[in-house]
Amino acid sequence: MKVVLASKSPRRKELLHLLFEDFEIRVSDADEHTEFSGPGEYVEKLAHKKAMAVEKKDDELLIGADTIVFAEGRILGKPSSREDAAEMIRSLSGKKHSVYTGVSLSYQGREMLFHEKTDVFFRDIDEDEISRYLDVASYMDKAGAYAIQEHAVRFIEKIEGDYNNVVGLPVFRIAERLKEYGISV
Repeated sequence: MKVVLASKSPRRKELLHLLFEDFEIRVSDADEHTEFSGPGEYVEKLAHKKAMAVEKKDDELLIGADTIVFAEGRILGKPSSREDAAEMIRSLSGKKHSVYTGVSLSYQGREMLFHEKTDVFFRDIDEDEISRYLDVASYMDKAGAYAIQEHAVRFIEKIEGDYNNVVGLPVFRIAERLKEYGISV
């Protein structure tokens, strides 16, 4: 069985290596816009669109994923500028937000969609800290302008749920769902 990851994310690549030694990456050029119908269903739709936008054979296991930060009823995507990133971090300061990752699995003509939700709690962050963070962090390609495994770790009081989900791929849930295909990892 050949495994294909429909994502260019280096974080997803690292996490998928925890399940599979060898896999191929096929970058999806899917349009990432879809109608919002709630954060869970939204990320499932985006993951599915990404997966279906790459070429696949029936004997391949195709994995697509999409992650969003959802706070106070709105999606925080990737920032468009330093100021946009600063505003995102300000909006998360002292509050709980949720990270949703949608996953699309396709194997032998069967498709499976699911999502994982993890709650992340940021402590209060002052303006000087935000500025220092933006000076050193890689935030432009990150939903919510942060990566839990990088400099933003200093803001996180606690999480409730799957850490790997916040990084970008709910490894445990994928391993569990693959059992439904008869695939052990």
